Amino acid sequence: MYLVTLYFDDKTNKILERYIRLLSEKTGNDFMIAHEVPPHLTISQIESRDENILFSAMDRLQKNLSEGVVDFVSVGMFLPSVLYAAPVYNASLDMIVKQVFEAFESIPDIRISQRYQPMSFVPHVTLGKTLSKEQMQEAVKVMQEYFVPFRGETVEVGLSKVNPFCDLVRFRLESESNV
Repeated sequence: MYLVTLYFDDKTNKILERYIRLLSEKTGNDFMIAHEVPPHLTISQIESRDENILFSAMDRLQKNLSEGVVDFVSVGMFLPSVLYAAPVYNASLDMIVKQVFEAFESIPDIRISQRYQPMSFVPHVTLGKTLSKEQMQEAVKVMQEYFVPFRGETVEVGLSKVNPFCDLVRFRLESESNV
């Protein structure tokens, strides 16, 4: 399995890392920290037997994608064990999701997860994972106390493989003024 993922500017990373640390400290679940999972927003999940066929799509994306703004307005859950920061699915994010989908959809012998396609995509940045029922309840309490809506910026995109996680390619997005 391969992931196409957006990464954030330093300011956004610091905010998200603070929430990840708070959840770890208050719940005792250190999955995100122990596994060194950086704040990220996965926008496509692809199955392929040959990673080399994915690089041409990433090359096209490098020329076409630009930085974006995301407004984190809430937290959400994938029950039973994931708590996440929820950005608004805005026009900027929609454009990136569509461009990524279009770059990969015509490649033979791959499958794009239905959960990561335009208009069926739930944007999220995982803050806590593998939470028990009690840890999830505590995590919600923590976010009720500490979460404040904020604006973030996406500045990089990457292609990675999972199990074990490994970045295959990662590049800086063009700034809006350069596109």
